[in-house]
Amino acid sequence: MTQSAAKWSPQVWIYDTTLRDGAQREGLALSIEDKLRIAHQLDRLGIPFIEGGWPGANPKDVQFFWQLKESPLSQAEVVAFCSTRRPGRQAADEPMLQPILAAGTRWVTLFGKSWDLHVTEGLQTTLPENLAMIEDTITFLRSQERRIIYDAEHWFDGYKHNANYALQTLGAAIAAGAEWLVLCDTNGGTLPHEITEIVQAVQTWLVKQPLVEGIVPKLGIHTHNDSGTAVANALAAVQEGAVMVQGTMNGYGERCGNANLCTLLPNLQLKLGRSCIQPAQLATLAETSRFVSEVVNLAPDDHAPFVGLSAFAHKGGIHVSAVERNPLTYEHIEPEQVGNRRRIVVSDQSGLSNIIAKARSFGIELDKKNPTSRQLLDRLKTLEHEGYQFEAAEASFELLMREALAQRPQFFELKGFQVNCDRMPDGDLWRSRSLATVKVEVNDQEILEAAEGNGPVSALDAALRKALLNFYPAIAQFHLTDYKVRILDGKTGTSAKTRVLLESSNGAQRWTTVGVSTNIIEASYQAVVEGLEYGLIMQEQPIEAVLASG
Repeated sequence: MTQSAAKWSPQVWIYDTTLRDGAQREGLALSIEDKLRIAHQLDRLGIPFIEGGWPGANPKDVQFFWQLKESPLSQAEVVAFCSTRRPGRQAADEPMLQPILAAGTRWVTLFGKSWDLHVTEGLQTTLPENLAMIEDTITFLRSQERRIIYDAEHWFDGYKHNANYALQTLGAAIAAGAEWLVLCDTNGGTLPHEITEIVQAVQTWLVKQPLVEGIVPKLGIHTHNDSGTAVANALAAVQEGAVMVQGTMNGYGERCGNANLCTLLPNLQLKLGRSCIQPAQLATLAETSRFVSEVVNLAPDDHAPFVGLSAFAHKGGIHVSAVERNPLTYEHIEPEQVGNRRRIVVSDQSGLSNIIAKARSFGIELDKKNPTSRQLLDRLKTLEHEGYQFEAAEASFELLMREALAQRPQFFELKGFQVNCDRMPDGDLWRSRSLATVKVEVNDQEILEAAEGNGPVSALDAALRKALLNFYPAIAQFHLTDYKVRILDGKTGTSAKTRVLLESSNGAQRWTTVGVSTNIIEASYQAVVEGLEYGLIMQEQPIEAVLASG
């Protein structure tokens, strides 16, 4: 089914677990404020279920649920997460469940063991006791007016090793009144054809089960990406009747991550025709993906499907020419459907079509007969031959284009700079210190400033900012977010030509500039200067122009 599918299939309920399962990713840490900001952003996206964490597992999650009551979500159900009671006690006497009730959520997601190996080796209890733990815990929570989503942990491994017992665990959840049965590929080792076969088997088994209080339990799917098939597995389960999909934004999660909702949502809605969120909300998906990556302080994946910066980027001249005539030739959906945009990438492989298309994205109309088009193409290829890389530094390319068209403003003029680096003993260790001095001219006024940094690039950046801040206060919002160095001709040793790619941000947008020189400090300076210059240009443009220009 294509993106223009007219017939929509039944609702698929999206369940986001970024705040709990996603936060288990190595190197990812969320404050309470982070969790609140992400929860409200997911609410605006239209996610119906947002798992907030495990109240009682840590003080942070307890506070999160309490603070969320002061600024409640507008449409999403926030869900508390916990396990079944421990062996040998009653759920009503289980201290672990009290914080779950205190969280005050209408829905609780409870996980229990499906795999007999985990019951005997992990819980060190009997198979009948595990069934009692599932049924007793759900019964107790329902007596407290909670609605239950039952996550069948290690479901697929359990089914493959002992199908009869795995189904008994689902039977215990049904008997106690669970409304959702979510089949979990916890180890992430199952492949799509196995998902299909097992979900089919569960569906056949499920229709034969007696109903409890008229509740018809619905199936969900929760997949991990250890085999690289989390999204495919979730889609396979939906094709077989699962109507809840659990996952995380940007695929964050323990080990190799969870099913990526930024990939699943467009595939479910635009490809399979399943109703998940409103089209206008889907058009904010790329924005939400970037927002979450900023909050968790992880660089966005530029090559992520649908939402990545490069998802709709076109580099080859033939591709660009075709896309200009009809985007369907090289785009499987309209980028705007997921809040992304088409980008024309320029490099030494570019043709005039790339240059013309790129100029149009800046609001400049050129044609192949315009001498400027050919001059820009020739200049581009000359610079890339020297080592510049504009495909990864579009900000520098825009400055190059503005210069060719006599539209590049001059905010300041460099008069000179010096960098000194010292290495001195600090107890048993050595400490490095860099001092940069810059002289610039702004509005016919020469400014001389110096600043220290933990390295030469940091010191240069600090000195430039210090010199320019009084003239351009917006610079205070700019900061360096990435710095890459590439040796272009390693055979020449320390005399090798060096390319520096420097990424900057103002907190809302990112841009990359490039510098090339046999002197790494000079190459870095070029990139730093253009980064500041481009940031100042963006300050003068409306946001629509910024988004169009890249």
